Amino acid sequence: MSTSTPGTVDRAFKTALYADTDTALDTAASLLAADSSADAELALRGEEFVATAWRRGWQPADVVRIVRRELDETHVRLVSGLILGAEARHKQPRGRRWAAQLEDLDPGTVRTDRFSYATAALELYRLLLRLPPLEPLDDPIAKSPHKAPHKTPESRMLPRIRALLAKAEATGFPEEAEALTGKAQELMARHSIDEALLAARTPAADAPGACRIGIDPPYETAKATLLDAVAAANRCRAVWNEPLGFSTVVGFEPDLEAVELLHTSLLVQATAAMTKAEAAARASGRRRTKTFRQSFLAAYAHRIATRLTSATETQVTEDLLPVLATREAAVSDRTDRMFPETTTTRVRGVNDAAGWTQGAEAADRAQVEPHQQLP
Repeated sequence: MSTSTPGTVDRAFKTALYADTDTALDTAASLLAADSSADAELALRGEEFVATAWRRGWQPADVVRIVRRELDETHVRLVSGLILGAEARHKQPRGRRWAAQLEDLDPGTVRTDRFSYATAALELYRLLLRLPPLEPLDDPIAKSPHKAPHKTPESRMLPRIRALLAKAEATGFPEEAEALTGKAQELMARHSIDEALLAARTPAADAPGACRIGIDPPYETAKATLLDAVAAANRCRAVWNEPLGFSTVVGFEPDLEAVELLHTSLLVQATAAMTKAEAAARASGRRRTKTFRQSFLAAYAHRIATRLTSATETQVTEDLLPVLATREAAVSDRTDRMFPETTTTRVRGVNDAAGWTQGAEAADRAQVEPHQQLP
């Protein structure tokens, strides 16, 4: 009768996890493939690697993002299953963002032979073992799981904002996209102000939170610049971690919601506009290069910053300034404590005049200054 053999897993780990050679990986995978009784122990050890990542400040979406970036979809399915297994085993109270990240996981089924499966698991564990510590993202809901949330206009406002942005992404008419995106930013600003006033009247006012947003290649610098512009316009701060491919956005919860929604929408619109500009150039016999695309996105981000700020300022009256100033100071303080040392990055490769001009024009078409009231 076969019995569980932790020794097989230990020998495989000793052989492969701390060595980067293919020979070591093949030897360890052969050990695991030959011992089916080691499967349960191998999965349990994977869940322990995931739990260690949580202690280092990582969250489910962060782990999936880095695995997808460094490995492939087989490894993504593997780590998704390990994350869900670890969560089911430990059952710690988590907040809304964490729960949403778990809902997005799709472990699927890894269909492969035993040797290939063992190889993929060891490659994944090598990566998890080397994850560096991250700044912890405190979740107020997780800290106080029994505290009932106060009533906010979120349930009415956010679905409408999402619908407006979805329409802006889908329309082929620049003027309609401009009006829809402008109205969305206007509602975002109004929602943020309502939350700020509510918090000011609450004895235990909310504290700033933080979330991480992936910055995928190519043209990461321009995309991070766009996110920074969106964050600043919504009274948040964004700090880019270039090596790990994400930005940490610090702000109050309604503002973080606004940043996630609007950044995604504007990135979709920018990509669509850039694709259209390149198609027109090809039709006229001109080639568009990487430099064109980099310049296009950089100009788009630069011009969008002004448009977003203008749309937000239309919602701010003089009597609101003290409340908003207090919240902005709290965001700055939290950011400085999380990131005591930061540097400024310049956008490189922005030297294509046509790309810059067409990117700025695309941003003008997507401007977010509110015009007519939409039904």
